[in-house]
Amino acid sequence: MQFKFTKMHGLGNDFIVIDAINQSISLTRENIRFLADRHFGVGCDQVLIVEKANSNADFRYRIFNADGSEVEQCGNGARCFVRFVHDHGLSKKKEICVETASGLIFPKLESNLDVTVNMGIPRFNPSDIPFIADKRSSSYLLDINGEHMEISAVSMGNPHAVMIVPSIEDAPVRTMGAQIESHPRFPQRVNAGFMQIIDRHHIKLRVYERGAGETFACGTGACAAVVCGIERGLLASDVTVSTRGGDLRIQWNGEKQPVLMTGPATTVFEGTIGLPSGEHTPTSL
Repeated sequence: MQFKFTKMHGLGNDFIVIDAINQSISLTRENIRFLADRHFGVGCDQVLIVEKANSNADFRYRIFNADGSEVEQCGNGARCFVRFVHDHGLSKKKEICVETASGLIFPKLESNLDVTVNMGIPRFNPSDIPFIADKRSSSYLLDINGEHMEISAVSMGNPHAVMIVPSIEDAPVRTMGAQIESHPRFPQRVNAGFMQIIDRHHIKLRVYERGAGETFACGTGACAAVVCGIERGLLASDVTVSTRGGDLRIQWNGEKQPVLMTGPATTVFEGTIGLPSGEHTPTSL
């Protein structure tokens, strides 16, 4: 099977975007892992599938991590999604309604070609994240190798744990991020964010993403960090989030209000790829 794809990124968080409306696509978990492999495939953090909606939305948006697992939401991917459907003539609307596994989102193409995404209302109740805790709190103690680390927990359509650190450069993102990702108190695993607060309007952030490892940027992670900081009284309602790939603007007016995320989406190249037969799939996959 051969099909067309587009390679895109949002602040270095990179994607393979596939139009499954105008071509027939059926991908297994192994296929996703092959495509995401940076040596044998195209290489990406996530594979994004553009499909016809099952509802009255304009499109359906499916997201697969590099390990082949399907996830509910991806903020940087949502920005690339709206640029893709606009650039490929799938929609002339500046703002579209997109169906995801976690509900509807409403990305909007701005005049400067940045994209603003209404990421929905954050969910803090432990059962909604999901996170094992007796009751909702602005912070929790998480046992990591016998040490109690303070985190905040929230769902932005996918689960996030956010830790405040003195410096993101010195933060143990790869080691502790992996431990938090698979912590038993997060039954569906979790994205682990490490947030350095510069001032009430500016943070620095690194994220260890569930199923992908550390990425250059994480849109839902930026939203999660800001809303957790606001919940704890540490941040204002309009915050610049500096990631290793660049800056995002996150706005949140508090409880029961949606989070707005604004940032760029960039096309890198387009191509056609065929999937290998099973016996030629690299054993590292």
